[in-house]
Amino acid sequence: MTQKTDRSRIVLVTAHFEEHWLERLQDLSPDLHIELRPTNSDKAIDDDMWRDVEILYTSFATILPAPEKVPNLRWIQLYSAGADRITSNPLFQTSVIFTSASGVHAINMAEHVLCMVLAWFHRLPQILEQQQRAQWPPNSLRSTLYVAEELRGKTMGIVGYGSIGRQIARLANAFGMRVLAMQRGTDHRYHGFQFPEIGDPEGILPNRYYTADQLHIMLNESDVVVVAVPLTTKTRELFDDSAFQAMKPATFLVNIARGEVCKEASLIRALAEKQIAGAALDVFHQEPLPANHPLWYLPNVFITPHSAGLSPLYNERAAMIFVENLRRYLANQSLYNVVDKTLGY
Repeated sequence: MTQKTDRSRIVLVTAHFEEHWLERLQDLSPDLHIELRPTNSDKAIDDDMWRDVEILYTSFATILPAPEKVPNLRWIQLYSAGADRITSNPLFQTSVIFTSASGVHAINMAEHVLCMVLAWFHRLPQILEQQQRAQWPPNSLRSTLYVAEELRGKTMGIVGYGSIGRQIARLANAFGMRVLAMQRGTDHRYHGFQFPEIGDPEGILPNRYYTADQLHIMLNESDVVVVAVPLTTKTRELFDDSAFQAMKPATFLVNIARGEVCKEASLIRALAEKQIAGAALDVFHQEPLPANHPLWYLPNVFITPHSAGLSPLYNERAAMIFVENLRRYLANQSLYNVVDKTLGY
């Protein structure tokens, strides 16, 4: 901790933060007084601290105090990339600036998507099943059931062209895939935080962009559909019966966004009735997914336990975003990943 003085600007860190990063924070200004108090409850912070804090770096919605307790709070940096869990908090309705850790997941989640896509088109489930039986398939099966489909030449439609979507596009492009993207607005450059040599900052990789009202057109052209949009009132149940009906029967769906982006009954029906070929699902309406849930028993589904965003480098990358934003804050520069309170992300 640093010594508090009358001119100190209080920075409260309740998120996971390695102590060796404190020096990086302190080097930004001698006026900073940094309090490192990892916790998931606002009750663990005394009222005097809440009254004085100007900057908060936090990972839990439960750490956000009532607005009247933090008269000097100006900016909250979230440890998470999404803001949908805090939009109903009273502090979100005040003038306090919220910034997210968008960009922190780009590398590992893009790799997860390509892992699922390659596993599907290279018949990994069938191969593992054969391995478990300790059987070498006859030539007649090898030449039919086990022939991989190449990604080169296939079309990937990315719904939500943010930091993750752009890194997915970068990898898909390297495999020779045609990339389509749906995003809000006509400025295709990325203005959020990105690590060097990651993603598509200038927005040049997609062969074509689509607006939200053109979603079904894009779905109809895609062999692979990746869902990477934030959860908002407009994206909730974006994938309903009509969306799945717009897809080709051979389409493979990957959802790394939020479970609620897909209307669950429509998703199950599309998979069970082979309206689409298969899906890789990392997110669900109910988590953990109950043992009796029908998605467990569909043979054309990969299920992962909301683990696509996990990385041993998460804490370090999130800290890097916070340090850079704090540098910009102190220099009165625009911050990365400011949450638009009208949009919810």
